[in-house]
Amino acid sequence: MTPSSPIDELSERFLEAHAELSPATATIMGMQGYDDRLPDRSPDGFAALIDLHRRTIAEAKAVEVSSFREETAKDALLERIELTAERLDAGVPQYELNGISCVPVELRLVFDLMPTATDDDWENVGSRLGQVGATLDGYRETLLQQAAAGRISAARQIQVLADRIAEWTGADGNDYFRGLTANAPDSPVKTRVDAAAIEASKAFGQFGQWLTTDLLPQAPDRDAVGREVYQLASRDHIGATLDLEEAYAWGWQELARIEGEMQTIAAALNDGDRSIPALAAVLDADPARKIHGKEAFRDWMQELADGAVRELGGKHFDIPDEIARIECKIAATSEGVIYYTPPSEDLTTRPGQMWWAVPAGIEDFATWREVTTVYHEGVPGHHLQVGQTMLRADLLNRWQRVGCWVSGHGEGWGLYAERLMEELGYLDEPGARFGMLDAQGFRSARVIVDIGMHLELEIPKDNPFGWRPGERWNADLGFEFLRAHSRMETAFLKAELNRYLGWPGQAPSYKIGERIWLQARAEAEQRQGADFDLRAFHRDALNLGSLGLDPLRRALARV
Repeated sequence: MTPSSPIDELSERFLEAHAELSPATATIMGMQGYDDRLPDRSPDGFAALIDLHRRTIAEAKAVEVSSFREETAKDALLERIELTAERLDAGVPQYELNGISCVPVELRLVFDLMPTATDDDWENVGSRLGQVGATLDGYRETLLQQAAAGRISAARQIQVLADRIAEWTGADGNDYFRGLTANAPDSPVKTRVDAAAIEASKAFGQFGQWLTTDLLPQAPDRDAVGREVYQLASRDHIGATLDLEEAYAWGWQELARIEGEMQTIAAALNDGDRSIPALAAVLDADPARKIHGKEAFRDWMQELADGAVRELGGKHFDIPDEIARIECKIAATSEGVIYYTPPSEDLTTRPGQMWWAVPAGIEDFATWREVTTVYHEGVPGHHLQVGQTMLRADLLNRWQRVGCWVSGHGEGWGLYAERLMEELGYLDEPGARFGMLDAQGFRSARVIVDIGMHLELEIPKDNPFGWRPGERWNADLGFEFLRAHSRMETAFLKAELNRYLGWPGQAPSYKIGERIWLQARAEAEQRQGADFDLRAFHRDALNLGSLGLDPLRRALARV
């Protein structure tokens, strides 16, 4: 039976009201019934969002709770909506532009996740495509209002988004929107959908041009957002107030620890040579660790993901049949990222999906790098985490199940899942373990670079690598550091750097979140002693749903 206490009823009313104001977000979350609409992102639309959050905060504070479950639900809701209201009051969602998470990106992404099995589904696609122009016009008003108040994203981020929009609208010869409708059924709906796709592409193209001709000349060149904006962004992504200097110092220590382990593996596999880049080159050249072609790589991912579900279910985790299916897909775009999207709320219309937006021209894939990624995005990572949350209608209200996502909780769990697979013996093959450490090291470097660049901190004089001691961080040094501590293509690293600069606080949430998950597990082991059961800990922790990390700590201390 679905929980129905006053805090649960309020949470569900908030979710439904938010879905009405943000129907694209509702589709991305897996909610049904909103697929024919796009949001109003004009100043009036954002004002309605602010009003909803303020009203709900006042109501939630007045609600009395009578159990641990209700207390956790209230804590989770208030932490999220108070922070969102604070961000809206500061204008951040209104003006923030980047190439990975902002209003125009959501408007493009939602079309990847829409059902297309029936004529009615395609009618919804056509309806949404037809609203793109109006939504972007309204959002242009918001950006102008924010610019008049002195709030504009950095020039670099505006240019990155404009370039991405150019890709979507056919600058490389592949128009995303026209390609979207190529599979529409040969029925009257196809003519309407094709026409709407042309208009949507035109609207995006005009918006991208406006970004470069009108907004870009007003934008600041400085990439760093500064301490105040960064602290707010960090709280948003991890759900906790972070000691930024402590986290920055910890990042240096963690990276040094991980690279020490990598050097040990390198020496064992490469005739005593402790060089990390040298072993990476050896592994990349190994035909047994290489796959050619996007479709073949997708099939490899699918096989590995399916195997994890079979082998972990009933042994290390409870994996119900409803979430046993995960679908690996190659995205229609080429941003160079791997990401997970949740199943539909009914768990049948759309499965949980692991996407890879493969960069243009990439046809060869090194599997040693990606074994750990499949576990992160699939099982026991995001797919298990999100799927279990969606299934627990007996413990979690609807907002907790489908409406709440905290990066530090989710991505922290994803990294914890990678580390757990090493513990369980799934990364015993040295190349795969080296790949896991390589990914962990990169996430540690991101803690250093992200905090360092945005706060323009001094590079420690006694840093463990003896690298540029005493200098101050900027974007050029950020790229140099990433290049020195990763084995990735230059184009990918440049995209990563732009991501950190345009989405402050998100990249560190992976390692910071993992750190807190590991601390919570250690504390539970200490409290329970010989009675500690790892499978039960995982089940009980995931049954709490997605939480900010401060509420998570409070809840886990009582589990």
